[in-house]
Amino acid sequence: MGQISDFELISRIKEGDESAFRIVFNLYSGKLFNFSYRFLKDKEPCHEVVQEVFLSLWLNRSKLDTQFPIAPYLYTITRRLTLNVIRQVANSQCAIEKMWLNTQKVSNETEEVVLLDDLERFAAGVLAQLPKQQQLVYRMSRHQDLTYEEIAQELNISKNTVKNHLVAALKTLRTHLFKVFTFIFFLDSVLS
Repeated sequence: MGQISDFELISRIKEGDESAFRIVFNLYSGKLFNFSYRFLKDKEPCHEVVQEVFLSLWLNRSKLDTQFPIAPYLYTITRRLTLNVIRQVANSQCAIEKMWLNTQKVSNETEEVVLLDDLERFAAGVLAQLPKQQQLVYRMSRHQDLTYEEIAQELNISKNTVKNHLVAALKTLRTHLFKVFTFIFFLDSVLS
């Protein structure tokens, strides 16, 4: 997103800023179209799904929470609308029942990949906001698989300080991720 954060975009959209809405549309419309197209294999309903997603975003902008990233919100709506299209097709053609079962399995797998990618980006954003020493200790521990002792030696700090930095970083990460999971669960239950 360059210089503007997801959270700032959400705040601006809540205030009715059409330019922020346009930025989000430009960032996500193609991705949401592709996500829907994987299941529908028909461009016209996919365009309609994307239009409905952004119409819903604009109409419900006052309900957006600036503490949560916008991507899971958009993908949840897209998934729901795409599944609605599939249900309509299945209801009108009983022979498609087998396709429905296969599509649902693929949908869950694809959605998990998309959400995991978004959560990894969100976690990276949270980690980037930590104090530099906590970031460094976290990366050395989790990405380089170094022990407390190895980190302490390399950074010339005590083993206890390493532990304190890691505990603080993990606590911050857990708190933010808990909020996101709670939001996604709530959103999914409301939209289903």
